[in-house]
Amino acid sequence: MSKSLESKDVEKQAHVLAAEESTTAVGNPLVNEFGDYGAHVLDAARLHGQDIKTTPDGKTVLIPQPSLDPNDPLNWTDSKKHIMLFVISVVAFMPDFGSSMAIITLLPQAIQWQKTQNTIQHNLVGNLFCLGAGGLFTVWLSAYFGRLPVLVSFTSMALGTSAWCAAATSFESYMAARILNGFFSIVAQAGGLMYIQDLFFFHEHPRKINIWSGAIIVSPYLGPLIAAFMISTMPWPNVFWVATGFTALCWILVVGLADETIYNRNLPKEQQTPPKSRLMRLIGVEQWRSRHDRQTFWQAVMRPVVAISKVPVLLCTIYYFLNFAWVIGVNATISIWLTDAYGFTPYNLGMFYFAPILGSLLGALVGHWLHDLVGKVYIQRHDGKIEPEARLIIIWLASPIMAISILILGFALQHSWHYMAIAVLTAVQVAGIMIATVALNAYLLDAYPEGSGEVGAWIVVGRTWGGFMATYIEINWVIQDGLVNAFGAQTGITAAAALSVLFLGMYGKRIRLWQGRMKFAM
Repeated sequence: MSKSLESKDVEKQAHVLAAEESTTAVGNPLVNEFGDYGAHVLDAARLHGQDIKTTPDGKTVLIPQPSLDPNDPLNWTDSKKHIMLFVISVVAFMPDFGSSMAIITLLPQAIQWQKTQNTIQHNLVGNLFCLGAGGLFTVWLSAYFGRLPVLVSFTSMALGTSAWCAAATSFESYMAARILNGFFSIVAQAGGLMYIQDLFFFHEHPRKINIWSGAIIVSPYLGPLIAAFMISTMPWPNVFWVATGFTALCWILVVGLADETIYNRNLPKEQQTPPKSRLMRLIGVEQWRSRHDRQTFWQAVMRPVVAISKVPVLLCTIYYFLNFAWVIGVNATISIWLTDAYGFTPYNLGMFYFAPILGSLLGALVGHWLHDLVGKVYIQRHDGKIEPEARLIIIWLASPIMAISILILGFALQHSWHYMAIAVLTAVQVAGIMIATVALNAYLLDAYPEGSGEVGAWIVVGRTWGGFMATYIEINWVIQDGLVNAFGAQTGITAAAALSVLFLGMYGKRIRLWQGRMKFAM
């Protein structure tokens, strides 16, 4: 019996090695010419005479080359792929939507529980920290147990903890619920890139990331908008019952429409475990039976560690940490400033949050075409090929937008400019981070497609832990140094963080080739 198992393991490893050799030699014809696994030829005319699969118009090379297996997610129908993208985008909207509602409810909660607003805001700090931690757990559990059962179980726990938030009768109970809710609700944000990598070809990634990221960026503003309108006429728990209702909708979408997207391309079609029962996939039975086709539990655990050891992943995480911190910092405290300095009522706050929502939509609209335009221009100027570092070019537009908006926002608040000026500056800051978000995710996905979930999870860590830090220090920092000085320092940090992008643009390719790929079992 043991010899039989050993024989199967050896045979499987041989297929894995053969697949890797095939990928390097045939799957990516640029390897031999450019020596870069991250670079790709997209212009099919340049590879004429080679046996390659292209888009229906014959102009664009499909990367990765799809298999002949109809169960390969790359071979799914467009409608099934986009239904899955829709589900993931809606579920990715969930965590920040519910999390940001607490920005508004802290006002009546402080009165009810007789605590300062700063103390009540600590629940948001714990929630943000666990969003990042939950993201790392999401990707390694998904790598071992499969995408779908983790998505179902985490969404189920998010539903329960959201209801707990609404039903909490003490601050301690409420804070515990918020922390746990953050850990479980992050599942589609942290895992979004691995679904996009599973379902879509290389040339489709920027626009799909733009859709998914748009849901993430707009959510922390739509939450406070709804919450502000509600608490003007209703008790604060109703806000979280709305969040619970939305989470229930997410759960229904996942259970009703989502499917397993994990597919081991290192195995030939004959050795793939064919799907049989969707119910068995929802609860993870089929994935558990085929777990040996993927990797060991310890290999799955180590995937996020391997990912962050790559210098480009580390620098992008730091960049996002140092930029999104101030986006969340402003969002988490703007209600206090507008209430104290401008006498805003909850209704006024609700109207104000239309500004950052419009900013996020503007960033998504501009990015929908701009990312593709930059890619096309780069391809035309580089003999039909594109490298991951091309995705970073657009950050040189986004970083100055964010830095300038933060600087002027400090003066606007310090000197009590008209609230419309504050609204416009907030919208501009959000548009900048929206553009930067898509560029960073596209860069890391192009550079390390084998670690799609892991690089996405680390970007979530940068965003949420940056927000954790900013939310914790923002109010005290502003009180101690003043708005102009505090926001001026944040502007300097934003500008300094952009130097990491300059460094990656100049040396990122050399570093990637020096460190090599993320060598995972699948």
